[in-house]
Amino acid sequence: KTVARARPSADFDLGSPQDFVRAMVKKKILNQPDMKIGVIGDEDTITGMLLAGVGHVDGQGKKNFLMVDAKMHHKEIEEKFVELTMRKDICMVLITQGCADEIRFAVRAYSESGQVIPTILEIPSKEQPYDPRKDPIMQRVALFMPQAMADLGMTV
Repeated sequence: KTVARARPSADFDLGSPQDFVRAMVKKKILNQPDMKIGVIGDEDTITGMLLAGVGHVDGQGKKNFLMVDAKMHHKEIEEKFVELTMRKDICMVLITQGCADEIRFAVRAYSESGQVIPTILEIPSKEQPYDPRKDPIMQRVALFMPQAMADLGMTV
């Protein structure tokens, strides 16, 4: 009998443990064909995203989006936000800035946790103008590149 031995893949060098971990993380993320984008927003935003093909409903009726209206309580928005950030098949969550303002404490807690996947991106909506001072991504840009923000005429 011959025993088949596993050979290391040519994709990465098993030299240092850090290289091995980086290669495995990269490989895992790149091999996820079913990564989805979660969306929380107003009716117009969700409709546009669904028409673009972002929407997904699994066999159990679990959706990757939440349409927020004026009657919706902020607790429902927060629960959906937490659900989307805990799911392994979500790589990015788009949330309108108006919805993010309603659950700012949860968005801030997530960004301070240091978790990077899924990435949270605040987007403008039709009803409310975008405010870069409230966006954590723009706050980081301002921290590392204050001159770039000043050139754009923004103070964060």
